[in-house]
Amino acid sequence: MKTALLLLGSLLLLTVTGVAGDRPNVLFIAVDDLRPELGCYGSEIAITPHLDELASEGLLFERAYCQEAICSPSRASLMTGARPDTIGVVENSAYFRDTNPDLVTLPQHFIANGYEAVHCGKIYHKTAFADPEHSWSRQPARKRLSLPRPTMSFALEANRAVLAKNKARLEAKYGVGIAGTGLVQGPAFECADVPDQAYRDGYNTDLAIATMREMNAEGDKPFFLGLGFFKPHLNFIAPKRYWDLYERNAIPLSDQTVAPVGGAATGLHPSFELRVRDGIPKSGEVDEELSRTLKHAYLACVSYVDAQIGRMLAALEREGLRDNTIVIVWGDHGWHLGEMGVWGKATNYEIATRVPLIIHAPGMKAVGAKSDALVELVDMYPTLCELAGLSTPEHIEGHSFASLLDEPARPWKQAAFSQFPNPALREWAANPLSQGMRETFFGPLIEEVEGRLAEQHGEDWDRELFEQHLMGYAMRTDRYRLVLWIDTRSPDSPPVAVELYDHEADPAETKNVASEFPELVRQLTEQFHAGWRGAL
Repeated sequence: MKTALLLLGSLLLLTVTGVAGDRPNVLFIAVDDLRPELGCYGSEIAITPHLDELASEGLLFERAYCQEAICSPSRASLMTGARPDTIGVVENSAYFRDTNPDLVTLPQHFIANGYEAVHCGKIYHKTAFADPEHSWSRQPARKRLSLPRPTMSFALEANRAVLAKNKARLEAKYGVGIAGTGLVQGPAFECADVPDQAYRDGYNTDLAIATMREMNAEGDKPFFLGLGFFKPHLNFIAPKRYWDLYERNAIPLSDQTVAPVGGAATGLHPSFELRVRDGIPKSGEVDEELSRTLKHAYLACVSYVDAQIGRMLAALEREGLRDNTIVIVWGDHGWHLGEMGVWGKATNYEIATRVPLIIHAPGMKAVGAKSDALVELVDMYPTLCELAGLSTPEHIEGHSFASLLDEPARPWKQAAFSQFPNPALREWAANPLSQGMRETFFGPLIEEVEGRLAEQHGEDWDRELFEQHLMGYAMRTDRYRLVLWIDTRSPDSPPVAVELYDHEADPAETKNVASEFPELVRQLTEQFHAGWRGAL
């Protein structure tokens, strides 16, 4: 009897822990602020050979969407498998563990099923939100690197001096705490003739490679390895050789530089995140010369990250792990590069909510295919569980797209959902405008924004509502984007504003046609209220 119990215990332990060869590894690659500006997505200018190659070997999703176009809510949502309102994270300052202490995250679930889980770089929004006690089972292999760890965002002394000067000036007026608000910034971009490892993304790639080799040498468990890139998030800094890939004058600029006709004035922000940078005008248009430099800088960052992903995948191949590793690459949200007159993320429109999503998994049939299925970042949790042969926790609010890896054109869900609180009167971190924002740079600009809101809404203009309680909810169907602007204090009341964009006739979302099609708005609103479950 005792022998039988010991044998049973051993079998149960084997079931839980497994060995490295039994289950696939997961390489989970996050790219901050990356819109689908990649060669494999049809970009006419982006140079991204390594991501293009991965797409040719895996499945690319043409219509993948984030749950909120800002870092922390998007990442908290996909890492927990639950939506922003559910976990109470709709601003960058909110930490999901504060309100969800027992929620099981994606890597935590893998750990519970016998995996090692570790991350290098940016997976959650910031170090304070990295959930070290639950989401990760080990530390990266820093001792295996002889490289110095980058500690400054800028490589050039001149740019560091600008940052230090701005910090001293603002601290003299507002105190030391101002440095933590995002208002203290240096230049928006940097082109420095330095090695890749002079910046964090190059260093973290080396660290991820070293960590992968360490885990492979141990060989006793499969791994979940997160590699998170900070670029192309502002500031747009990349080694010079990636800037040199592009012919500056050949870089196309957006020809859609105005807000949608008839759109909600609350739907767009005045590019606060960019304007706070040194050398960027605090109001008015971003001229063509600066626009071209900014897009050049963004593209250089994209190519820089692409090169790091190439190095990581080559190392995976050298270690003999590629054939038994799920590789998934995702961006946390899109980014306006002048479209609609905006520079930044933080809107509910297609350009900010649509993201790149590429996956390769052992044994998949749809190699090199593209899928038009509507998928969401919150779907990654259950998908990876299914591909790894794990159960899916009951709290999950996403839908596995694993079956699309074999049948990418099969019928799929009817809608994807995103949200963002009033961009016009929110900072880029989604929090209400601070007094510092009004006093330091943007007082006149904010007054201009408030004037547009007052003009559009007349007697219904209410600063308290628009600053504190207005949430935009977007639903993307096969043909339409519906945006409902809802007072969260009375969610069942009629929306404060409604937007409808017809992607068949107007894929750039240049005209709000809600007033022209009231019955369609009614039908889509009914579909919206059925929620994500109703879209399955």
